[in-house]
Amino acid sequence: MATTVSESEIERELIEEITREFPRFRLVPKRDDRLSRVIDRLLRVLTLGGQRAYLTRYHTVLFDTLYLPESWDETAPIDRVIVLRHERVHLRQRRRLGTPLFSFAYLVPLLPLGLAWGRARLEWEAYAETLRATAELKGLAAARAPELRGHIVGRFTGPEYGWMWPFTEQVERWYDRVIGELERESARDA
Repeated sequence: MATTVSESEIERELIEEITREFPRFRLVPKRDDRLSRVIDRLLRVLTLGGQRAYLTRYHTVLFDTLYLPESWDETAPIDRVIVLRHERVHLRQRRRLGTPLFSFAYLVPLLPLGLAWGRARLEWEAYAETLRATAELKGLAAARAPELRGHIVGRFTGPEYGWMWPFTEQVERWYDRVIGELERESARDA
């Protein structure tokens, strides 16, 4: 008889796995963090009010800490796993590039707002993992869903990430390419 693993167990196991890989990893609510509140105010100013959800909806990795939005407690465990997998990509990127280069790439090239190629490149890698995790945990149909596509494309092209890559068609092509890769992998595994 097969044993079913609950979504909460999957989440707990992933947090343990991340902690083994990054021993200083911790989860901190943004609402309790002074730096997060300062970043929130700064982002509101820099994006002309376009980023108003930093404290409530956005997850942020700084060094080995994942800062959690107010919505974390209401987030389903399977969706938390998807977020954790995305954020683990950023932890690995920082380790691979080193903190100074990762920070520079995320914040500067080419421009901090409107054309942030470095941030877009890092986020493409992390959002590819978001799509992979969604396909694995919720099915390919969930990864293909127009709502998810619009949400992710909007992250790149909208004010919440500072219009990091405002070329909608290019971001949509990237999204479709990742979905195509996942579909081919799924067909091979079937």
